Amino acid sequence: MNKKTLVKNLVFIGIIVAYIIFCFTQTPITQAVTKIGEGEEAVAMGSLWSLLPPIIAIGLALITKEVYSSLFIGIISGAVIHAVSMGTGFVGIINVVVKDGIISNIADVDLKNNDYGHVGILVFLVVLGAIVVLMNRAGGSRAYGEWASKHIKSKAGASFATFLLGVLIFVDDYFNCLTVGSVMRPVTDKHKISRSKLAYLIDATAAPVCIIAPISSWAAAVSGTVEGVNGIQLFISTIPYNLYAILTMIMVIFISFSNSDYGPMRTHEINAMNGDLFTTRNSVYEEDDEPTHSRGKVIDLILPVILLIGFCVLGMLYTGGIFEGENIIDAFANCYASTGLAIGSLGALIVIIFYYLIRRVLKFTECMESLVLGFKQMVPAILILIFAWTLNAVTKDLGAAEFVKVIVENAHAVQLLLPLLLFAVALGLSFATGTSWGTFGILIPIVTGVFSSQLAGVTDGNIPSMVIICISACLAGAVCGDHCSPISDTTIMASTGAQCDHVNHVSTQLPYALTVAGVAAVGYLISGFIQNVFVVLGISVALMFAVLFVIKFIVGKDSVKKS
Repeated sequence: MNKKTLVKNLVFIGIIVAYIIFCFTQTPITQAVTKIGEGEEAVAMGSLWSLLPPIIAIGLALITKEVYSSLFIGIISGAVIHAVSMGTGFVGIINVVVKDGIISNIADVDLKNNDYGHVGILVFLVVLGAIVVLMNRAGGSRAYGEWASKHIKSKAGASFATFLLGVLIFVDDYFNCLTVGSVMRPVTDKHKISRSKLAYLIDATAAPVCIIAPISSWAAAVSGTVEGVNGIQLFISTIPYNLYAILTMIMVIFISFSNSDYGPMRTHEINAMNGDLFTTRNSVYEEDDEPTHSRGKVIDLILPVILLIGFCVLGMLYTGGIFEGENIIDAFANCYASTGLAIGSLGALIVIIFYYLIRRVLKFTECMESLVLGFKQMVPAILILIFAWTLNAVTKDLGAAEFVKVIVENAHAVQLLLPLLLFAVALGLSFATGTSWGTFGILIPIVTGVFSSQLAGVTDGNIPSMVIICISACLAGAVCGDHCSPISDTTIMASTGAQCDHVNHVSTQLPYALTVAGVAAVGYLISGFIQNVFVVLGISVALMFAVLFVIKFIVGKDSVKKS
């Protein structure tokens, strides 16, 4: 371990220890949770203790570079806090970790509403893994790679093609991450783009695209948290003010064409140019060594992807009631994304198998072998997701929502600074819990509650600008925190799609996400005083370009010195 790494690790450890000491000075651990009634479920009062488990997990992940044990230790720490507070002892710890934690989060089924939650996501992951293996075995990926190498001539072109595909798949972020990764890996590998850079390109065009797409699972999730006004109409109104999403896409395009990577990403890109795409190789992401068929054509990759997209969109519309008379927008607003993705991917898998059998590029036994191999490829993502979901549930049980609610309600006194404060609070909460959906699910009802008197008179859809700006700040902060967090499910999916070591992805993406976050924060500061979308967005975009050109200048100057 070099001196720089040792200092960085000591800083992380110091932050965790300081936070624990501060928790003790604010709230005794025995008062961290309290029962709300005899025989009722224990809930948290909401204190600093509620955020300690994710802080421990994130800190350990960055220190040890090992995500599985870090997440599990975070879960254990939350269970200990809960058990000590409730006086349930060792049995309480076991229940929080196993019964109310891992098992409950894997089950996560609402049969009444036909929502299969996390189970649907796990099914979708396994099926998608099988489809990817099928495409590789059939020779579709090889053929597409050969075609792309003739038509995509440069590294910048490969990066931009990855961005464009991510923009086109705007329906759902999980689907986006895994599909873009499986399609573009052969192309980016050919042009010596590191797996960490590919993971960033995927992650930066997943959630940011979905959060500004009116027809997406994210639009449905946001509209479902709003009461008293048309949720979809409010969501569309927030798009121009969603500074983090817009500025992130600008940054992706700029970085793709300017070759001005910085921070840890620069090291990974230099290594990739020298033949090492991984920098830190993770054995679970070794490529499938089984032979591919030479008869494979580009259509053997393109058609399965189109089928997968079509079936998944149809699956989500089905769960939203499209066949029961609902229009497309309402069907998306009412859909259950995880259930729809599971249904759609299974339907696509069956059709794709029949297609390969008819094309005679795969035998039936090879197709069945691919199902097992696809499951095997998704095991790392499944394990991380289960631990991340469990940690999120423990954090929720400890009262993170109540703690944040108090902060936001107290911030109402300084209304002009409210957009900036909401952006910061959403970023911190999303980073700590690893969920952007959970973050805006907590914050948006609080915001609408704060402005309830103004919303009460809205009858013609003319929503007050400050409400739109504040909700946009919540959405932007949630996506930003999601990008920065190693326990975020979208970040995990991006690592899986790129087949990149997860900690590598987090550490290389963090400087990029924080750069955009800094510019967005300035934009939200301005928006509190000047509630004009053209002024706020114009200044933010101009500032983003200024920052990027300064970075390019510094990176170029550094390259000259090293040469």
